Order: sequence, then C-alpha cells, then structure tokens
Amino acid sequence: MTSRDADPFVTHRNLLFTVAYEMLGSAADAEDVVQETWLRWAAVDHAEIQEPRAYLVRIVTRQALNRLRTLSRRREDYVGEWLPEPLLTAPDVAEDVELAESVSMAMLTVLETLGPTERAVFVLREVFDMPYDEIATAVGKTSAAVRQIALRARNHVASRRPRHDVDRVEQQAVVERFLAAVQTGDLQALMDAMAPDILLRADGGGIAQAIRKPLSGSEPVARLLANFTVFAPDGVLDLVWLNGAPAALIRAKGELTAVSFGFENGLISNLYVVRNPHKLTALDSEARLSRES
Repeated sequence: MTSRDADPFVTHRNLLFTVAYEMLGSAADAEDVVQETWLRWAAVDHAEIQEPRAYLVRIVTRQALNRLRTLSRRREDYVGEWLPEPLLTAPDVAEDVELAESVSMAMLTVLETLGPTERAVFVLREVFDMPYDEIATAVGKTSAAVRQIALRARNHVASRRPRHDVDRVEQQAVVERFLAAVQTGDLQALMDAMAPDILLRADGGGIAQAIRKPLSGSEPVARLLANFTVFAPDGVLDLVWLNGAPAALIRAKGELTAVSFGFENGLISNLYVVRNPHKLTALDSEARLSRES
C-alpha cells in the first residue's frame, strides 16, 4: 500500500492520540477516545470526506471533550492530589522541544487548571497550530469566540508555564545524581540536586500510600526521600523516559512508582510522584516488554 492509498486514520493516528492525551492527561482514556474515533470513521463514507485530517481531529476533539467533562466531575471527589498518567516515551522525543514540553508532566498539570473547552482550544492552537476555523468546528464555537478563548487560555498558561532552561543532557545528569542520592540516603547530595523551593506532589488515588498534600522545600523533601533505603531496602530504581524527559520507575515491595521531574536553573524544581496503580498498569507492561526485548 502506498502512502497515497494509506487509510487517513492510520496516517494520523499518532496525532489523534496526542491530541486526546494532552486534553485528558490519561493515556488509557486517550486510547479509548482514539478507538471511538476509529469506530465513527469506519461508519462514514470516506469518499464524502474532503479533508480527512480535519474531520478526524474534529471527531477526536469532540469525544475527548465529552470524556473530559465527565472526568472533571469525577476528579472533584478524587482522594488527594490528582496527577496526569505518565506516558512512556523514547529519548528522541526530547529532540522535538515543543512536543516534549507540551506532553511534559509540568505542562499537563498546568493544563488541568483550564476548563474543558479552553484546554481543547489551547492544545489545538498552541501545540498543533490549527486554523481557528477548524478549531471552531471541532469545539462547536464561532471563529471569533475561539480567538477569544485562545487568548485567555494562552495568557492563563503563560502565567503558570514552567520555564525549561535546562537541556536534556543536563536534565539526565541531575536526575542520575538525584537517583544515586536516593539509593544511598545521602541527604546533602539530595539537597544539592534540588532547588531550594522544590515542590513534591504525590498521587496515590486513595489506593496506594502517598502524601495527601504537596510538600515544599529542599530539606523536608530530602529528609522524606533519604528514608527510601530504610523503608524499601530491596527497592530498584530505573532511569526511563516519561513524557519526553528523563524520569524514574521505582519497584519496591511489589509496587510500582513513577517519578517525573520539573527543572529550573540546572536543578530539580518539581517532583511528580504517581503511585495510583490504575495509572501505572500500561506503563508497567510497556516497561517490562522493553526490558525483555
């Protein structure tokens, strides 16, 4: 089959998944939305679709919006902090700086502060540079309204957007130092790798043990992490790439934990600790397959 004959859904599947994931912050929900989009695509006469890419993006956006509104209500009752579902990525994703930033845990956490329509408009316009008229059709608004929504969303995100001033090589180096310090319980080495005002957020979902409120400050965070070898002497830490950046998977006492990082001025400024097993099922399976291959 030539590229000319390729099914547009197959051609644009990665785009559709990324749109859904950035809107929902959940790989599992994004996969469900992409599957729903395929079912709708399979049910229409493709000969009548003049712009398949725009049509598919419109369908995936509408499906993601419907799911996002439902999820937003559920998250109001969520136990403790809610963090996005980590996504296992290849190291070369980091070479596309804009894409890596858009799927970073830091950016996804900022996007959680937007309303559903604002989030959809921001993702489609700022990340994928889609025309306003296409976005308007996708979200059921006028082009003028979409321009206003985009402006509000852009200003909202800009005031909260994390500053990425550390290149990927430096990021990996500081993460490696940090993980070595965790494994040895070296309090000073931990503090040296972290910004003074570091913020740790943990998501256990009421299922796995995790702190319920964010913990701030390099000394309190370092003291908490320095106990790792005491509570999990047989724990294993692996450097992996999550959401386009170096991260860690921790296996201890039969449980999996994903740790993502935010960076600023050459130091770790944020820790995103996901312990909710429902958010780690796919990640655990993919990590196991990659180790076996």
